[in-house]
Amino acid sequence: MKAEQTEFPKTLQEAITYFADPMRGLDFMVSLRWQNGKVTCPHCQSERVSFLATRKKWKCMSCHKQFSAKVGTIFEDSALGYDKWFPAFWLIVNAKNGISSYEIGRALGVTQKTAWFMLQRIRLAMQNGTIVKMGGSVEADETFIGAKARNMHKGKRKVKGTGPVAMTPVMGLLERTTPLRKSRVKLNVLKNRRRAAIQGNVREYVLKGAELYTDALPSYNGLKEEYTHQVIDHAECYAKGKVHTNGLENFWSLLKRTIKGTYVNVEPFHLFRYLDEQAFRFNEREDTDSGRFMKAVSGIIGKSLSYVELIGKGGDDLQPA
Repeated sequence: MKAEQTEFPKTLQEAITYFADPMRGLDFMVSLRWQNGKVTCPHCQSERVSFLATRKKWKCMSCHKQFSAKVGTIFEDSALGYDKWFPAFWLIVNAKNGISSYEIGRALGVTQKTAWFMLQRIRLAMQNGTIVKMGGSVEADETFIGAKARNMHKGKRKVKGTGPVAMTPVMGLLERTTPLRKSRVKLNVLKNRRRAAIQGNVREYVLKGAELYTDALPSYNGLKEEYTHQVIDHAECYAKGKVHTNGLENFWSLLKRTIKGTYVNVEPFHLFRYLDEQAFRFNEREDTDSGRFMKAVSGIIGKSLSYVELIGKGGDDLQPA
């Protein structure tokens, strides 16, 4: 079942050509799914399997069930080929300001609805559920993400005028650059900006004893016992030496430019997925296009997302661009 060996792609054009070969895409998927090189049945874990070349599937000789390489990954139950999935991965992880489902749909020849579902699954693969706690110098800040009424259809506006609506608080933590690695961020959607939510995030992701820089929001009061906490009051100035949150302010600018310029509006229900996407690209910005692609696709295993789970109770109205 092995395809002809060729150098792994380094550019989008090479990736499209590379994965256009169905067998090469399958071989790559097998290398991701079974890294030890031994295909095992996902149902009974038996290694007694036989490849069905005409169906591009395997049959287990122990439990007699058939399975594909997509089982147990974000691709499960998808009829799309790897010639569409892997280029879609390449596009989103390497698009500095994101890429909309309309663009993906036109580029890959699928419907906007299909492309939107693909992108949400890919964002799940990009999601880093665990993170090594931040240390050294850490900035903490919050912002609000939301739509403006003028960007909404008149029939869906719940407020008069053209100003902000449905603003959602988002908290960011940024570990500044160290000799060992570049700065990195961790983002979370907040229910509110009260002390319990704010300080809970700090304690969960920042090592005790770290230098913590925040603005003068009262919700940060009380952290000095656990951190070297220094405050910059933006009513006075934006920086006093190394006491500032400018790193996160710059990141917020990038995030909002991506959301407003590419996605226009993101429903609060889905916002965390777009935060994961932007955090991934920022944290992996020093890598190559090929390197970012490999890190993203390595997250496909053991994750799944059905369309029903994705749309929740809101139905198709929850589909952004």
